[in-house]
Amino acid sequence: MRQATRRQWVNCGIVTVLYLLFLIWVSSWWGLIVVPFIFDAYITKLIPWNFWRTSKNSAVRSVMSWVDAIVFALVAVYFVNIYFFQNYQIPSSSLEKSLLVGDFLFVSKMSYGPRVPNTPLSMPLAQHTLPVFECKSYIEFPQWGYKRAPGFGKVERNDIVVFNFPAGDTVALKKQDEDFYKICYREGHKVVPSVNMDSLTREQQKALYDMYYAEGRKLVMENPTEFGKIVVRPVDRRENYVKRCIGLPGDNLKIVNGQVYINNIPSKNPENMQLNYFVQTTGSYIPDDLFRELGISLADQVLFSSDWDNTLYGQGFTSTNGQGKLNPIYHLPLTKSAYQALLGNKKLIAKIQKESEEYTEQLYPLNLNTKWNRNDYGPIWIPKKGTTIKLTLDNLPIYERPIHVYEGNTLEVKGGKIFINGKQTNSYTFKMDYYWMMGDNRDNSADSRYWGFVPEDHVVGKPILVWLSLDKDRGWFSGKIRWNRIFKLVDNIK
Repeated sequence: MRQATRRQWVNCGIVTVLYLLFLIWVSSWWGLIVVPFIFDAYITKLIPWNFWRTSKNSAVRSVMSWVDAIVFALVAVYFVNIYFFQNYQIPSSSLEKSLLVGDFLFVSKMSYGPRVPNTPLSMPLAQHTLPVFECKSYIEFPQWGYKRAPGFGKVERNDIVVFNFPAGDTVALKKQDEDFYKICYREGHKVVPSVNMDSLTREQQKALYDMYYAEGRKLVMENPTEFGKIVVRPVDRRENYVKRCIGLPGDNLKIVNGQVYINNIPSKNPENMQLNYFVQTTGSYIPDDLFRELGISLADQVLFSSDWDNTLYGQGFTSTNGQGKLNPIYHLPLTKSAYQALLGNKKLIAKIQKESEEYTEQLYPLNLNTKWNRNDYGPIWIPKKGTTIKLTLDNLPIYERPIHVYEGNTLEVKGGKIFINGKQTNSYTFKMDYYWMMGDNRDNSADSRYWGFVPEDHVVGKPILVWLSLDKDRGWFSGKIRWNRIFKLVDNIK
C-alpha cells in the first residue's frame, strides 16, 4: 500500500464522517458498501480512478475529462434532487392565482423530510420517461419500501404541497393526461347496461361498479391503438402534482355550496380563489388589455360559438344583436376582485352567471353512488395513522383504495361480508397518514374531490421559492418574464 499523506488521511476522515452521518440520517445501512471505495479513493488508491489523466493520447484525456465532469454532475444532481431540493414547473392553472402557469419553483425535500427512493436506479431530472428515447428513466429493480428521513416539520393546513399523483399508479400511455380508472369506468359504462342505482343494495351497487371497471379495463387493454401500452409506475415515478392541503389526517371534511368545512368549522378560502362563470357582453368582445389586467390567460379565455345558442338561451342568456344571435358569451375563471370588476363594467358586461354543477365530472369514490358534486361534497373522514374505523358496505368504497392499493392488503366482499387478507372483519387500522388536496382555481382543478386521498408516502416536498416566472402568452420583449414574481417566497402566497 502506498504511503498516504497526512492531508489525505484528514480528507478521508472528513468525507467518511460526513457520509456516515448521511447514512444515519436516512437510516440506510446498505450505503456502508461505499465506505471501502472512499478509503481507496483517498488512501490505498488500488483502483485507478484517474487512469485517463496519464494517458499519452490527448483525445482520451479530453473526452474522459468531460465524462468525469458529467458523471460527477449527474451524481451530485441525483442526490440533491432526492434529498434536498428539486426544480418544479407549474404546468396547469389549478392553483391560480397563487401559483401561475410558467412559475418555476424550488421544492424543498427537507421541509417534510426526504423520502428514500422507491427506485434508486434512475436518471436524474427525468420523472418517468427519458426525452427523445421515450423509454423508462428508471430501472424497476431494486424496489425499496417507503421510508422518510427526518425533516424540519410536517404538512400543515393550507400548505402548498408537491406530491405524486395517487391515481397515477397505472397509466395508458396514449391517454396520460386522463385518470386511468376514470377511463375504465367510462368505457365499462359503454358495454355494461346501465341500471337505476337507487333500486340496488350497496352490495349490488358494488358488484355492478366492479363489473363496469373490469369490463372497461379489459376493453382498454385490448385496444392499444387507441389507448397505448398500459404501464404501472412505482410511487416516486408517478406524475408530480401541486395543490393546497385543505384537510389533515383525522379531519372530517365536507363542502357545502362551495364552502369547505373542516370539523364543522368553515375553512378560510384562499385569497385569490377562482370560480367559473359565464360572462355575456353587451355586444363587443372583451379587449385583450382587460384580460391582462384581470390576469386571465389565453388558455382560460373560452368564447362560445353560435352553435351553443340553444343551450345558452336555456340558461338565461337572452341579449342578442341585430341578427338575432346571442351577444358574445365567455366561459372564464374569476377571482372575487375580477368578478366585481366585470360586474361593475355596465357598458361592456350584460350578464354574469356562475357555472352550474352539471359540469361536475365523476367524483371520488368512482364506485359509490353518492350524488355529490364538486361544490356539495361529503362528509368524508380523512384517514389517520393508527386510527381504527368501522367498515361497512356504505363507507368501504371510500376507504377501499387506501386499504387495498396504498397499504397493500387484499380486500373482497362476499355474501355481504368484508374480507381483508382473507379474514372476515368489520374494522381496519390505517398504517399511514392521508391528506386532502385542492386547487385554488376550484372549478378547474383535478384534485382530491376527483381522485381521493394523498397518502403520506406520496408527499414529495414543499415549494419555497419562485425562482423564475414566464408568461407563455407574451413575447420576450413584451413582458414574458414576470419580474415581480422572481424570488418570491411561496409562504407569502396565501
